[in-house]
Amino acid sequence: MTTDTTSAPNFIRNQIRDEIEGGRADKVVTRFPPEPNGFLHIGHAKSICLNFGLAEQFGGDCHLRFDDTNPAKEEQAFIDAIKADVEWLGFQWAGEVRFASDYFDQLYAWAQHLIREGKAYVDDLSPDEIREYRGTLTEPGKPSPYRERSADENLDLLERMRAGEFDEGTKVLRAKIDMAAPNINLRDPILYRIRHAHHHQTGDKWKIYPSYDFTHGQSDALEGVTHSICTLEFEDHRPLYEWFLANLPVPCVPRQIEFARLNLNYTLTSKRKLKLLVDEQIVDGWDDPRMPTISGMRRRGYTPASIRKFCEMIGVTRADGGLVEIAMLTHAIRSDLEDNAPRAMCVLKPLKVVLTNVPEGHEEVYDVPGHPARDDLGVRKVPFSREIYIDHDDFMEEPPKKFFRLAPGKEVRLRNSYVIRCDEVVKDAAGDVTALHCSVDFDTLGKNPEGRKVKGVIHWVSADHGVPMEVRLYDNLFQVEQPDKDKDADFLEHLNPESLQVCQAIGEPSLAEVAPESRFQFERVGYFCADRHACVDGKRVFNRTVGLKDGWAKIQKNDGQKKG
Repeated sequence: MTTDTTSAPNFIRNQIRDEIEGGRADKVVTRFPPEPNGFLHIGHAKSICLNFGLAEQFGGDCHLRFDDTNPAKEEQAFIDAIKADVEWLGFQWAGEVRFASDYFDQLYAWAQHLIREGKAYVDDLSPDEIREYRGTLTEPGKPSPYRERSADENLDLLERMRAGEFDEGTKVLRAKIDMAAPNINLRDPILYRIRHAHHHQTGDKWKIYPSYDFTHGQSDALEGVTHSICTLEFEDHRPLYEWFLANLPVPCVPRQIEFARLNLNYTLTSKRKLKLLVDEQIVDGWDDPRMPTISGMRRRGYTPASIRKFCEMIGVTRADGGLVEIAMLTHAIRSDLEDNAPRAMCVLKPLKVVLTNVPEGHEEVYDVPGHPARDDLGVRKVPFSREIYIDHDDFMEEPPKKFFRLAPGKEVRLRNSYVIRCDEVVKDAAGDVTALHCSVDFDTLGKNPEGRKVKGVIHWVSADHGVPMEVRLYDNLFQVEQPDKDKDADFLEHLNPESLQVCQAIGEPSLAEVAPESRFQFERVGYFCADRHACVDGKRVFNRTVGLKDGWAKIQKNDGQKKG
């Protein structure tokens, strides 16, 4: 893998460019066709960036079309969330939002067409019998005893199925193709099932609903889609996709192209398993910041630019490249925030420090750049007073040799302020450290006197001016690289019990009034985002987006050294 986006492979982009340059293609029309049965995840982000990106690059259109053929699992809330995710990523679909249900009347007419052509029939076999009759990968299937019904009988039964005369599971409409086909998808696939379910778009009009295979290609054709791009699991469905287009009077013939899906380590992208995490309240909803959903990543503090960058970095190939390092994703967001996030100081585990030689009521205010390399991010006011907070982790009573922070008798510089020395450690009855008494060297503001070297620099917050806030430290939800690798094991066994830790922190005054989704680098700590839902009514809740250390950059550096 590489972070050089110009060299990231994208065979579909290259293919379309060749088609256009060779005069074999004119306007490019793609589509993104999610099922509204859950929230979109990082794998969907790759598909969104690919489909919308290709349309943008070649001056074409990308449609947003919901594959709403299973009303029992679909909700309007999912539709709304998906639309919001696509827009948040920075893309806009061509025309109105489309639904597969927009084409239900046409699909039904085409089902009747297949019956009249002797290429579809109503089958009374049970679901278990259909599976048994279908055969295996090594053995051909056998025809249903209902396969040779007349066209008139099939048309009548289909209409009665539509009217709701039969119970669910008692009848299906199947294509009549080849029960001995090597590709099992061609062994008389199901076109319609009976479902007595209310549909969020069509209400109670339909008692039968088309299968994905019977819906997808024809919807593409009706919309004038030129390139129907999907993941490799649909490669075996392509002959069926093409069979329908060849045997129906469709207005155009799209071309299906498959690419390798995204597999990210320490991450699940099975919508069924993600739903289980939500239903069992293991996470706080679909947009929990530990979830790999686009909404979850947004709430955690990821930016649209960083996700698009990541999708470009991993490229588009037909070969399964195995697991992508999650460090690559965090590198993308860290790089973005390094350049764009304002700085602030926040103490996660406050330890009070009394500066004994600072007078009561003394106050200084420092003008500190909002960003070391961005004048446009202004200057923030950082007050200094007699009592401050430092982080508990920046003090050790018996430090090891290379501990360059605060310890009894040792000195450290307060970031943007003075050098202080620890003179006394205050403890409670249990022997726990509750405060430090330190003294300030007033000759060290903004300089380091010759002959004295102070290696340590720590962050701090004025006790008189600091703002209380809740900080949520998020980590990977799973402890192993492939939590669902063993299909027979319970993936929940691999949950990380420390995926969320909550701190009652103290932040500098510039954090007192920030808008939801504001992003900051808490100096020496990491990158954080004001929670888009919890930051209301004066509450200050920040989610850790990512730490300061860049694991992917380190991997790249080591790889470069090996190659050199």
